[in-house]
This record gives sequence, C-alpha cells and structure tokens, in this order.
Amino acid sequence: MPAWLLALIVLLALYAAAVAALALAGRRTDAAAVARLVPDCIVLVRRLAADERVPRRNRLALAALAAYLVMPFDLIPDFVPVAGYLDDAILVVLVLRTVVRAAGRPVLIQHWPGRPRGLQILCRALAL
Repeated sequence: MPAWLLALIVLLALYAAAVAALALAGRRTDAAAVARLVPDCIVLVRRLAADERVPRRNRLALAALAAYLVMPFDLIPDFVPVAGYLDDAILVVLVLRTVVRAAGRPVLIQHWPGRPRGLQILCRALAL
C-alpha cells in the first residue's frame, strides 16, 4: 500500500472520529457547524472574490477555488463518505487563510454567511 494512501486513510479515520466524538459528547451544534462549513465557505468564497478590498491575486485564487469546488470531478469524489468533502475543506482552508491574512479578519466577518459557531470553527482552522 502506498504511503500517501495510508496517510489518507489515517487522516480520514481521525476526521470521522472527531465528528463522531463531537456528536457523542453532546456537542451536536459543533458537529452540525462542521457539517455546514463547506457550503457556507462556498458562499464566503463567492462574496470575497467580489470584494475590492481583497487583493487581485487573492481574488484570482478564490475564483480558481470556486471553479474547483463546483467541478463535477475532484481529487476525491464528493460521494465518498467524509473523504469526499475533506479534500475540498483542505483547499478551502489553505486559500482562505492566505486571503484573510491579506484582506483582514473584519472582511471575513462581514462576508460570513453562516452561524457564529461556524465562523469560530473556521477562524480556528485558519489559525486566526
């Protein structure tokens, strides 16, 4: 078995365990916020890409990310449980981290379409 495949399997197992632990620990709101994170981030990406306060190169990165997210094929197809959205989530975090560091946290907060708990989780993932 290739090392990258083993690493992917371990990563997926850890992600699934974390979501299950949230649900089992009675933190359903956190588990629900994590589940809604990707759809909320798609809206966020569209809004940030239209904002003139975001540097041009970052808006181009956001447009490329949006194109990737809506493509019918991914590195890992979205119908694969957990892993299907994990590759999308990793790309979203990498691009948003770069964009938010350039544009500032107030721009992120202004354009966030989801619930406050989802924003908290995103900010933690972005190391903000």
